[in-house]
Amino acid sequence: MLHHSASRPEDWPSLPAAAWDETRATLHMWTQIIGKIRLAQAPMINHWWQVPLYVTTRGLTTSPIPHGARTFQIDLDFIEHNLRISVDDG
Repeated sequence: MLHHSASRPEDWPSLPAAAWDETRATLHMWTQIIGKIRLAQAPMINHWWQVPLYVTTRGLTTSPIPHGARTFQIDLDFIEHNLRISVDDG
């Protein structure tokens, strides 16, 4: 049987909100924009399951979004510090 130990406060570095307030506001703005694009394009699914952003190894993604006969995906890359829009036809 596996047992998970509880995290201790000293295991995590301090992250005071004031120290990254501008970054938080910018990230919130970008995720709101991407979320609105996804909301407008993806077909409605029960409980709004079509609109979340998913965590990736590099940041966040919309996963594929249908757009007519095509599909696109929006990725926020926190390592490269960029936003990438990929389409299924290149």
